[in-house]
Amino acid sequence: MMASSKPEGVQSVIKAMDLLEALAEAGGELGLSDLAAEARMPLPTIHRLARTLVNRGFLRQLPNRHYALGPALIPLGDAATSMLAYWAEPILAGLVDELGETANLAILDGAKATYVAQVPSRHSMRMFTEVGRQVSLHSTGVGKALLSQLDDAAASALLGRTALDPRTEFTITDPQRLIEELATIRAQGFARDEGEQELGVNCIAVPVSGALMAVSISGPVQRLTDDLRRKAVPALTRAAAALQNQLSDRSA
Repeated sequence: MMASSKPEGVQSVIKAMDLLEALAEAGGELGLSDLAAEARMPLPTIHRLARTLVNRGFLRQLPNRHYALGPALIPLGDAATSMLAYWAEPILAGLVDELGETANLAILDGAKATYVAQVPSRHSMRMFTEVGRQVSLHSTGVGKALLSQLDDAAASALLGRTALDPRTEFTITDPQRLIEELATIRAQGFARDEGEQELGVNCIAVPVSGALMAVSISGPVQRLTDDLRRKAVPALTRAAAALQNQLSDRSA
């Protein structure tokens, strides 16, 4: 995490945000010295900021003296997720119109991917992914697209926090093979799930650049043909760029 890349502003606010981001990226819990190292700030600064954030409920101190994300962040996160879904739905609806399959938006949420928006296909046989559902990173298209936005060390650390369970016979459960697949995803710009999460269901996902999000389509293997895949990748790439622009416009 590079504090120097942050825009100019009120330094205490920027440092508090850096601290929360560092804690979130580390999985939500760290000791004071590790937090100082991750946020790249001196210990006295971290201690002062942490004490203030604990008082406001944005952090909490655990019995082992570690700091964890606090309950005051929950309503903020819920509100932000609702707005994200609101902004994303027209873009996802455009994907359904163009490709005919269910379109989804997922975010990195700890060591899982969480679906935050969906527009279902109009087919009678279609994929339903409940908004709010969490899925594994290693066995899903959106999960692998999210992991591809991290460097190998960060992706390995995240994968090390959860069992790489075989959801189907096609699930990648070898960490090294998964890291190799992430390199392929970064090079080609999209991830695939071919029956790795659920037999008979395929998914194509594209990361949203500059945000730990991924947009995808999913559907039965019979309909996700090679022709549809070739059409889907540029459509998903355009949708990811549109989502990135939405976020950039609102943060400007």
